[in-house]
Amino acid sequence: MWTAVALFIFLVSSQVPVYGARPGNSSDPFYWMRVVLASNKGTLMELGISPMVTASLIMELLVGVGFIEVDNNNKEERACYEGAQKLLALVVCLVEATSYVSAGMYGAPAQLGYFMCAVIVGQLLLSTIICQLLDDLMQKGWGIGSGTSLFIATNVCDTIIWKCFSPSTINTGRGAEFEGAVIAFFHLLVSRRDKVRALREAFYRPQLPNLTNVAATLLVFVIVVFFQGFRVPLITKSKFNPQDRQPYMIKLFYTSNMPIILQTSVVSNLNFFSQILSRRFGNRNFIINLLGRWEPRGYGRRGGQLFPVGGLAYYLTAPATFYDLLADPIHAVFYITFVLTTCALFSRLWINISRTSPRDVARNLAAQGRWLVQARESEEDMARLLDKYIPVAASFGGLCVGALTIGADFLGAIGSGTGILLSVTMINQYFEILQQEGAQELGYAFLKQKTA
Repeated sequence: MWTAVALFIFLVSSQVPVYGARPGNSSDPFYWMRVVLASNKGTLMELGISPMVTASLIMELLVGVGFIEVDNNNKEERACYEGAQKLLALVVCLVEATSYVSAGMYGAPAQLGYFMCAVIVGQLLLSTIICQLLDDLMQKGWGIGSGTSLFIATNVCDTIIWKCFSPSTINTGRGAEFEGAVIAFFHLLVSRRDKVRALREAFYRPQLPNLTNVAATLLVFVIVVFFQGFRVPLITKSKFNPQDRQPYMIKLFYTSNMPIILQTSVVSNLNFFSQILSRRFGNRNFIINLLGRWEPRGYGRRGGQLFPVGGLAYYLTAPATFYDLLADPIHAVFYITFVLTTCALFSRLWINISRTSPRDVARNLAAQGRWLVQARESEEDMARLLDKYIPVAASFGGLCVGALTIGADFLGAIGSGTGILLSVTMINQYFEILQQEGAQELGYAFLKQKTA
């Protein structure tokens, strides 16, 4: 019930427009990342979970480099760390919201007035607080899973369904066309005399979703679900009952979707500030050009969406098509290397931050009175054995996550490769949680019946 309440509040906030804004045809700095950041342009969820993810990344890096030391077994230190992370998220939100408003994304600041600009910033800050409260509600056991995971999965599924079945029409210069790929397929077959050409357009039409994108999306879904089943079972035995043996599963995606979330946070913040600075100061500054050069493309060039054409932002953004890939192989090599490297590094970093390192797992198993069959009954021996599996699973799993994301982006999957990967892994997590709870309920019912 609380999961449904949290989702309802998020969906309502994603549709309520920002009061006092005067949105125009300005470029969207979060154009590539909105699906992953669970944000919606022009609404209270303009920034989505971006401030929370960015704050989490900063704090984790500070812990990883040893600048901050946190004893996760100490409740006071852990609470202090979580409080500092929430406070940092509000600071990040304040910086992003102020940059957003000052760059004229809601209208010229001089026309809005300082008071209305402050009101808009306050609304975005309030939405981040709402996201934090909903995430806390879920994390503390009132709901299923985490709030950020729920919001991202919902946003990705909503995008995929809309791109497939959207009834809205867009004028592409060749007449009005339906945005939804499936609806456009039937419309083209009915309205065009040349059926072969209609099929070609339905499968390969540019700038709008097509059936090739839908097929790529389904293919990526199947591949990700297939890889979810890759795991190494390590048998554990109970200290009190040697016959009680259960497997401890080390999955290929050991760190789940965290590597790609952290990598997306880095790229989204770089693109955000690069485009804001480019809009504010133009392309005449060397440092701004080094971060990224932006130009409009496609329909509605005047005041339309900006795309990176140079600088760091260009090389960290996936090539839009195979033609772009072949035209600039250096861009493709740099992008692939960056995604694979950062995903592997973030995955290795995350096992230490999330308390899932070999030593942490060994400590947890010992606290439960369970020991690995392949090791002696000591934490040191279990940690030494787990050290052969967990770091390898984290690094290689991070590489696989990055490779799947790159492949999906190149295939043109709807919702981006990152979005699909996140949604599948999150839905799989929800399935496993519900499965475990169902098994526990059956166990309780069996014990009740046996006691009676």
